[in-house]
Order: sequence, then C-alpha cells, then structure tokens
Amino acid sequence: MKFLSKISVPIIASAIVLFAKIITAVRGIWQGCEPTQKQRVYYANHGSNGDFVLIWSVLPPALRAKTRPVAGSDYWLSSRLKAFIGKDVFKAVLIDRNKTTRKENPIEIMSSAIKKGDSLILFPEGTRNTTDEALLPFKPGLYHLASQHPDVELVPTWIDNLTSVMPKGEIIPVPLLCTVSFGTPVYIKDGEEKSAFLKRLEMALIALKDEVQK
Repeated sequence: MKFLSKISVPIIASAIVLFAKIITAVRGIWQGCEPTQKQRVYYANHGSNGDFVLIWSVLPPALRAKTRPVAGSDYWLSSRLKAFIGKDVFKAVLIDRNKTTRKENPIEIMSSAIKKGDSLILFPEGTRNTTDEALLPFKPGLYHLASQHPDVELVPTWIDNLTSVMPKGEIIPVPLLCTVSFGTPVYIKDGEEKSAFLKRLEMALIALKDEVQK
C-alpha cells in the first residue's frame, strides 16, 4: 500500500485500462448513442466481478473521470488494497448490501452522486447472473433512482463474452475478445408503475443483446 500510495491515481487507472484491453481486446460500440458529457446511468448485465472495469475502460477519459461504478462495500472494503482501488481509483459508490447492517439508504447514496454531477454504472440484477437466463429480474433500485432523477439518461449497456474471460472460480483470465455495447437511452415516463418500468428496461437491454449477437 505504501508503494501504491506513491504512484499517482491517474497512472494506476491507466494501467488498469491497459490491462483490461490487453486481456480482452475490449472495444466500445456506441450503437444507440454517442459518448457525450450528458449525465447518464449505464445499466448493464452482470456476470463477472470484472464487468464495471470493462465499461469504465471503454469510456473516453473525459467521461471516465465523471462516471462512478456502484459496487458492494463488503467486497471493496475487505482489504486495504481493494479499498484503495475502489475508493481512490474507481471512485466507486459503495453500497452496503446487507440490510441488517447498512446505515444509509442505497438510493440516497446513489442519488447524492448524481446530484454532484456524476454518471453511474449500475447492475440492476443486483448480483452476478450464473444462470442460463440472459438476465435476472431487475431489482427496484433503478426505478427509485430514475423517479428521483427523471432527466438523467438511462443507457442499456450489454457486456459480451466477459464470463468466458473470467469463468466463475477462476483467477487467471482467458484472453478473448469482449465488447461493451451502448444502446439507445431511455427515460422513466410520468406516472409509470415500477413493474412496467423495470420490464421495459429489461426488454431494452435484451433487444440490445439480440442486436449485438446477430
């Protein structure tokens, strides 16, 4: 940790981006929108602990600097090294996923980041999908966040092939081409019910997946 603290955060961030691109040859495909400075929530499928790293890596540097992944504090605060990378390098919005121990409302934590002008990377499935289904049902957090910030773009984001690069239980990545595709932004509708909203966003992400995998 003392060694890392002497290295500037931008250098470490650049090294992480370079490593991700070497291992996965990841490329971003701006299929339904352009990489602009608009404030956004990039909501994505979740199959690996490396998911947000890939999304973060393909963003242009100016967007990367203003985009924060939402992640579990139980994982990123479990060691000094992880805490340094999560908090100082990624500037992650850390959420306590344990309802019995959490002291702050996760929606309020994410909302606070948006109020500061940040964009977010969010995984609405809530946990890694290890099933054969394309997506797990979305948790309601995205609905509550969108209700508080209806003008923020919600960008469906599909990560392809990463679960093959980092199979569950493996430590060493398997080099393989990955893509991160960004779809057409969606917004919450006036008076839209939670179930209808979440289903609509699920379908937008599935449609993006189908388009990518044609």
